[in-house]
Amino acid sequence: MLTTLFLALLVTSTGKAAEKDSGLPWLNDTKAAEAFIDSAEVVIIGFLEGEESHGYKELLEAAKKVDSVPVAFCAMKNVWADYSLSSAAIALFRKADNHQENLDLTEAKKLETDGLVNFISMNEVRYITEYNQVTAVGLFDSEVKTHLLLFANRGTKEFTELKDQLGALAPEFTGKFLFVVINGAVKSNMRSLNYFGLKSTDLPRVGIYDGGSDMKWLLPKGNISTERVRDFCQSFLRGDLKDVKQAGAEPKTEL
Repeated sequence: MLTTLFLALLVTSTGKAAEKDSGLPWLNDTKAAEAFIDSAEVVIIGFLEGEESHGYKELLEAAKKVDSVPVAFCAMKNVWADYSLSSAAIALFRKADNHQENLDLTEAKKLETDGLVNFISMNEVRYITEYNQVTAVGLFDSEVKTHLLLFANRGTKEFTELKDQLGALAPEFTGKFLFVVINGAVKSNMRSLNYFGLKSTDLPRVGIYDGGSDMKWLLPKGNISTERVRDFCQSFLRGDLKDVKQAGAEPKTEL
């Protein structure tokens, strides 16, 4: 919870937010909301009228369970309007695709803490996101349909190094690519590897999957450097990959 507490102090120091009993910040104007949203890759704001509101206790408990995601509240309805909200909602903001995912509390009559944890987990798309059955929901629901994929085996030195390396590159392609890690050491991910014509012994490799055209390509074998991956992404954006042979030979299927 150190990140959340730091953010609370940061926002309060501007004189634009106040803490109530929860210790989490209450955002009093749009400037404070913008600063909070910009403070992390993924944040949650509960747009609620107060601590007695439907959803407040559940979000408070969910914040304890998903402490990697900063949480704040906002009771100012003029701020709600700035985020296209006309009624109480819990909103998740993520930088990877500049997306706002709203949970309308007027429709969520039987809101539970575990349900909120699932809502956060399913939509927690970051600059580089590890693929699994939960994160797949947010990845495939995103308006950004092109994925830069890192296939690597968790537990190897390359896995952590390449994940960090490509995570640092991802902000350059915000709104154009979602950067995704696929752990080749997990049996459930074999379908994804097969789709690209890969085996776990072939890893690490980097590929591009374009959901709009259902086309896929692999970065040629060799050193996976930031420069090569950047050039690979830019080649796709220029349209240069359309004439390049696709990876794998599997028919259309979900990753």
